[in-house]
Amino acid sequence: MRKVDDSLAIWLQQFNHELTASIAADSEFNTASVRAGLATITRTFITDIPHIEMITDDIIENVAIRIYHPQPQTALPVLVYLHGGGHVAGNLEVYDPICRKLALACQYIIVAIDYRLAPEYPYPAAINDVRLCLQHLFSRLNKMAVNYIPYLAIGGDSAGGALAATVCAIEDDKIHINKQVLIYPSLDYTLSLPSVVINGNGYFLQRNKVQWYFEQYFQNHQDRSMASPLWLPIWSGFPSTLVITTEFCPLRDEGITYYHKLCQQGISAQHYHVPDMVHAFLNLENVVPLHCQQLYAVIGAFLKADDTK
Repeated sequence: MRKVDDSLAIWLQQFNHELTASIAADSEFNTASVRAGLATITRTFITDIPHIEMITDDIIENVAIRIYHPQPQTALPVLVYLHGGGHVAGNLEVYDPICRKLALACQYIIVAIDYRLAPEYPYPAAINDVRLCLQHLFSRLNKMAVNYIPYLAIGGDSAGGALAATVCAIEDDKIHINKQVLIYPSLDYTLSLPSVVINGNGYFLQRNKVQWYFEQYFQNHQDRSMASPLWLPIWSGFPSTLVITTEFCPLRDEGITYYHKLCQQGISAQHYHVPDMVHAFLNLENVVPLHCQQLYAVIGAFLKADDTK
């Protein structure tokens, strides 16, 4: 029997009450409120901000990045991290606490990319930003004298997972990605799988909000199936992948289907399913702290395994 975590269920009840009141007031989604909402929730529910010895802001090809090095005197592998937010919200500041925690849990250098957002910059601007950063990343780290191992992983949550998976699906001789981490990723822009309906209301991320996000991202009548990582071909150089899903997430089935597709194609893949969580629970850390700690540990274990081979 499906059951939401008790602490989360209490919080969800209040959230859904406020959401109902907002709908009754005829409050529609808009860019400013969605961006402020993600920032406020993350700031409110992630209050433990760990110290990282080296944090540096820089620019690669006109794209802002932030580098987190947990041991500046030690050469470590690199994880490029792409934040969530439906391609509309999120930035380096909002995801700063999560990147800090990833750096410590994984013992990787985290490079967060401040890719361009819709609706100001629709598809495929964000993908282009990420690819440019990846193509020039190691040369930039060399110029900055960052102590690193030239071993590259990429990861992201939600829309950031979509960007990561999209980049991994593109054959590019200037980019070699060894591992991929997808946290409750958005992989099907057609929203065609059952969990979109099953979990589309009452579990934090609403189906109509996802639809609104995609309307901002795709503005030129693109074929959304051709843009969806779930439906893109898997090539021989695809990285080893960890797919993380949650039971009460509208995007659940996309991640599960993607994992099985990778396995069928002979790609090394792992699937970690959280049976009592919702989408974006890392941003709700104070509500479900043990679940967040466990997830960081799972990601760290995956990235540390054979991480210099």
